[in-house]
Amino acid sequence: MAADRGDLSRRDAAAEHAKGLAVKVRRSGAEGGRLRLRLFEIILLVAVQCGLAAALSWWLAHEVLGRPAPVFAPSAAVGTIVGALGQRARRTAELLLGVGLGLLVSDLLVRLVGFGFWQIGLVVALSIAVALTMTGRSGALVAQAGGTAVLIATFAQAEQGLEWARIVDAGVGGLVGLVVVALLLPVNPMRILDRATAPVVATLRTQLREVAHALAERDPDRAMRALDQFGAMEPDLERMHEALGGAEEVVTIAPARWRRRIDVEHYRRGIQHIDRVALGCLTLARWAATTLQYDEPVPEELPCAVERLAEAIHLLAQEARAGRPFEQTRNAVSDGACLAGRAYHKGRKPFSDAIVVQLRTVASDLLRATGCEPEAANRMVREAAIS
Repeated sequence: MAADRGDLSRRDAAAEHAKGLAVKVRRSGAEGGRLRLRLFEIILLVAVQCGLAAALSWWLAHEVLGRPAPVFAPSAAVGTIVGALGQRARRTAELLLGVGLGLLVSDLLVRLVGFGFWQIGLVVALSIAVALTMTGRSGALVAQAGGTAVLIATFAQAEQGLEWARIVDAGVGGLVGLVVVALLLPVNPMRILDRATAPVVATLRTQLREVAHALAERDPDRAMRALDQFGAMEPDLERMHEALGGAEEVVTIAPARWRRRIDVEHYRRGIQHIDRVALGCLTLARWAATTLQYDEPVPEELPCAVERLAEAIHLLAQEARAGRPFEQTRNAVSDGACLAGRAYHKGRKPFSDAIVVQLRTVASDLLRATGCEPEAANRMVREAAIS
């Protein structure tokens, strides 16, 4: 009978575990589907923006300004739109400056050295050199300076007025591209931010839970794998900052999105501290792996504290997206700090104590991401840790 009851309890435990895994799979699948849908919507919008800008810039240059073949106008318009999000206004300015610089340098050199194969090489080389000296990096200005120099050095002798046509096309295309993204079809800045922050939040939450499981199960290899995943977050963090720049640009130049300025500002404040949270989680995973490798005791509250902070990161993203007060996030952070304090009083080992210190640092950064001032955040963490 006892054996039967033991088998039954094991089967029940296995069934519960399988049910939990199924719920996690469904949840992750649904979340992945939502992210793919948001990505498709953004791709579709950018594609429509490019098509509309190309058509309008060609029509304006051809029908209104009388350019017979304004090929560069649609190209400039598309180049403005597909430029790095958050840098479209700067890209348009660089495009116009690059064309002007290329015209100036190439026109002066062609007057001095004439036309020919080696003159083309010299004109382009000097135009690129001047552009790089001015900017210190590659970009739209350098590309347009070089392209304009090629055009002038190659065709200016055969076609008169090419310089003026190039300037007209660049101006029409760049300005039409800006008008399309600012007035006609502005992107939703919150969708940009949601899409960019989701991978960061998912990695932080998932890998913090991995650290918690590693501490609970005394598995140093699992902690090392989490450490590797935290170390590989840099591309996602860069995309998050690019998206923030794009959202800030949209709410600055697009009147239809001005009402989102406060929401984007809230995101900006949170993202500033998410960088510190990511760095803190990396350090936390390193201390956890070291603790386990040295076979130090791990107080049972310590994995629970890490798990609670992982949940706080998830709640932070949810409440930020919904525009709600960060009550649940702050409660979760307070719980994590309280558990960390209990672990500290029970542990008294060098490496596990270091984990507690890092937990409190991450907790403070999370509270700052919710809008708390640094002194208030530190005080809340300290009070929770000694409660």
